[in-house]
Amino acid sequence: METIAINGTTRSDLGKKASKSLRRQGQVPCVIYGGDKNIHFTSEPKAFKSLIFTPEFKLAEITVDGVPYKCILKDAQYHPVTDEIVHMDFLQLIPNKIVKVNLPLGFKGVSPGVKAGGKLMQKLRTVKIKTTPENLVNKLFVDISELELGFSVRIRDVQLQDGMEIMNPMATPVASVEVPRALRSAEDGAEKEAEAGAEATEAEAPAEA
Repeated sequence: METIAINGTTRSDLGKKASKSLRRQGQVPCVIYGGDKNIHFTSEPKAFKSLIFTPEFKLAEITVDGVPYKCILKDAQYHPVTDEIVHMDFLQLIPNKIVKVNLPLGFKGVSPGVKAGGKLMQKLRTVKIKTTPENLVNKLFVDISELELGFSVRIRDVQLQDGMEIMNPMATPVASVEVPRALRSAEDGAEKEAEAGAEATEAEAPAEA
């Protein structure tokens, strides 16, 4: 799993006034929690770009005053007008301690429904799981190699790693193969032609004596 290295500097002055001052200096106020104590630090916005501007799940190794902390990003707050990062929260990963994370969802195999002209519609892009840091992966998958036209795969079909527990409702749809309008129209037209042919055959049949 990819880990992003971030260097931070301890911040001793807390509160809104101190945070505004740090932002004017081009720094992002941050906190690491989940360990023995909360670690308040700052870093430059560019240090977080490859961590937050991506759909991938990544770990962060944050070094504050020479001490490394393995973390996951829990929350990022942005300025409502400029979209600049104004604050970030990180959860420290402790060995064997349960964490809850949202992992990206991908697909394995080729759907027969897609081969037949259907369109794969992804309804859920992340799945919420709880596990320990040792069992974290960057992505979970669903096998769609038997997914036919008009059918769906659901949360219960997600392939889990050992030591993981899924938290979404099992019946929640993950993806489906929809019948395109053109294909549906062609099928409807074929059905109407078949019905018309059957009616014509019945009309032409000689009456029974």
